[in-house]
Amino acid sequence: MSALEPRDADVAESPGPRAAHDDTKGSVLDADHRALSIGMVSVVLLIAFEATAVGTAMPVAARELNGVSVYAFAFSAYFTTSLFAMVLAGQWSDRSGPLAPLAAGITAFAAGLLLSGTAGAMWLFIVGRAVQGLGGGLVIVALYVVVSRAYAEHLRPAIMAAFAASWVVPSVVGPLASGTITEHLGWRWVFVGIPVLVVLPLALALPAIRRTASGPADPHAPVVPWDRRRILLALAISVGAGLLQYAGQELRWLSLLPAAAGVALLVPAVRGLLPRGTVRAARGLPSVILLRGIAAGSFIAAESFVPLMLVTQRGMSVTLAGLSLAVGGLTWALGSWIQSRPWTEPYRERLVVLGMVLVALSIAAAPSVLIAAVPVWVVAAAWAFGCLGMGAVITSTSVLLLKLSAPEEAGANSAALQISDGLSNVLLLALGGAAFAALGGGAVGHAVGSHAATGSHPVAFAAVFLPMAGVAAVGAWVATRLNGAGARA
Repeated sequence: MSALEPRDADVAESPGPRAAHDDTKGSVLDADHRALSIGMVSVVLLIAFEATAVGTAMPVAARELNGVSVYAFAFSAYFTTSLFAMVLAGQWSDRSGPLAPLAAGITAFAAGLLLSGTAGAMWLFIVGRAVQGLGGGLVIVALYVVVSRAYAEHLRPAIMAAFAASWVVPSVVGPLASGTITEHLGWRWVFVGIPVLVVLPLALALPAIRRTASGPADPHAPVVPWDRRRILLALAISVGAGLLQYAGQELRWLSLLPAAAGVALLVPAVRGLLPRGTVRAARGLPSVILLRGIAAGSFIAAESFVPLMLVTQRGMSVTLAGLSLAVGGLTWALGSWIQSRPWTEPYRERLVVLGMVLVALSIAAAPSVLIAAVPVWVVAAAWAFGCLGMGAVITSTSVLLLKLSAPEEAGANSAALQISDGLSNVLLLALGGAAFAALGGGAVGHAVGSHAATGSHPVAFAAVFLPMAGVAAVGAWVATRLNGAGARA
């Protein structure tokens, strides 16, 4: 059984009467699911456009706001606040259904974009990213609740693959549009323009969710009270992660104090919010949750520095730097589609191991472009293979999570998966950001522009990519422990 008690579940404990989990027919686009599927994919499409477009504009925004030295904060602030929002969203969904947290999350997401886009200083820009994180945390857990309630088990790989496929168009169009807008109108228009996309997900998703998955799982059961202990643990994990990030960026002896405080908050919070055995990679569900964090954290921490590396070290334009990652959207969707095929089910663990090997190799190959003789297309090729592996790994961990969870534990375990994802992003971004700053990475801020000078601090970038490749390699070992004893430990 999970270390989390059933009544502590962060999201609805049972799929509810509307989820036909015993049905073996239908599809994600049949009459019962069509509107819901299109609406949810539209929500993911919004998140995908934000990630690809904002990531492309970020180097210029950091330069103009004199914030390259704290570049990693612009990414980790999002993940830090999302940790708290995930637990909040889970309990909110448990009490009243996923509709309200999803609507609130999309609204906060848009508000954070507007705040960052109008910021006059880097600290205010980071605050905007933190508000976005609150929205993102609410949205992702609410979507999992909807999938758990409204889709039979045999349909879940397909809807997860659809989520991955919705990244394809943004991955191609997002960097090109963002780079063009950044170069001709300015980076701020990227941030203030994306909120317009909120209208479509709201119009499509919310009515469909209201019809199929709104309200508590059991309308006749007493309303579950707020679990203040878990909310406090979620706050502790967010504050602790933020303190570690701050300590890593300051790089002074006094930074040991916030670092120690961060660890003191994180350790009990992680123990209370993740299933027993996660940290030691116990077989089954704990390893699924651990692997999700390892894969997402190592890949995102490395990817966050790719555009900055190409712009400052190889003199590429912002547009071309963003497009170098565009093909990854296609291969990510391909990896997710492969795992959704019925013939892959008996080989899922082997597929995940192979995926993590591809991720590790791609991250290790990326900094080779710091050598002038290496063509820059090597990054695009490496990232294409890495995204292929990530597509198989990330979607498979979502499918395995729901498969290995007892019905009354699906909610708590879904939240644990997302906490592992977000916390790993924060911690590994903090590690990468600290190494980057310690080796002079902040000095590259003056080289960021439409066509930047090349040059100056290749070691700072290598100190980000190579450790992340090592973390991903550890993930390949963890992937061998996804099945077996402890499947529901």
